[in-house]
Amino acid sequence: MSETPVNDNRLTVLDHSRLRAKAAKPGAERGHISVRDVDIVFETTTGPHAAVKNANLTVRPGEFICLLGPSGCGKSTLMNSIAGFVPPTSGEVTIDGDLVTEPGPDRGMVFQQHSLFPWKTVKENVAFGPLMAGVGQNEATSVARTFLSLVGLAAFENAYPNTLSGGMQQRVGIARALANYPSVLLMDEPFGALDAQTRVMMQENLLEIWSEFRNTVVFVTHDIDEAVFLSDRIVVMSASPGRIIADINVKLPRPREQSLLTSPEFMALKRQCLDLIRQETLNAFQQQNKAG
Repeated sequence: MSETPVNDNRLTVLDHSRLRAKAAKPGAERGHISVRDVDIVFETTTGPHAAVKNANLTVRPGEFICLLGPSGCGKSTLMNSIAGFVPPTSGEVTIDGDLVTEPGPDRGMVFQQHSLFPWKTVKENVAFGPLMAGVGQNEATSVARTFLSLVGLAAFENAYPNTLSGGMQQRVGIARALANYPSVLLMDEPFGALDAQTRVMMQENLLEIWSEFRNTVVFVTHDIDEAVFLSDRIVVMSASPGRIIADINVKLPRPREQSLLTSPEFMALKRQCLDLIRQETLNAFQQQNKAG
């Protein structure tokens, strides 16, 4: 199915008070992430494998950061630890001061593959989270329709995932992740499988949505242009075991447009990231050759 244009009109999201009340933490900004002295080690048939080493990271509420690094450096593993899927071997992860020990409704997750329920309609997929949170059917449907409008898919609420294009499926995934009003949105290469034009459209749409909600966003990518275009900070990880080797502030003006990609400021940030990633990719190749 061909892409449908995203609605250009800014939407005022309805005040679904019950969901917002469940999501809110009184007296504090939501979405403060703290990663302290985190090591993640997996047991394999050939012995322990260190995926992440001594990771320390603070993400402020409403901040958009990108995790960037060579393949296999532990970016997704670190994100999965923030999500509560992978417990640290040592160290700790907290969200708003609460220790992360398992997945929770304060975190929404968007994967590279859409992971939608194929037997449910688009609307039913997005309404699923609110229903599981105890919201009634009518309100859950209203929430679903609001977020489908926000991602430009209101006309496809009764479609099934297998009838949609890849970009449309990912937009449903974003709507579903946002439907519980999470304080943190975790995105693991969500646009990696999309063609170039759709990817650009999705990046712009994501920034529009983020400007509306100001969730804290942690976004994993291999794409340097994508990281610079989207983020407030770029956190660069080393070759395995993944260590944080750079934390780069992106002081480009918002809102951002594609014309920014040719600006001197953008190119300087891109070069800085490229030099770091090139060196870490060479390190990864050397490690593989030694292992072989």
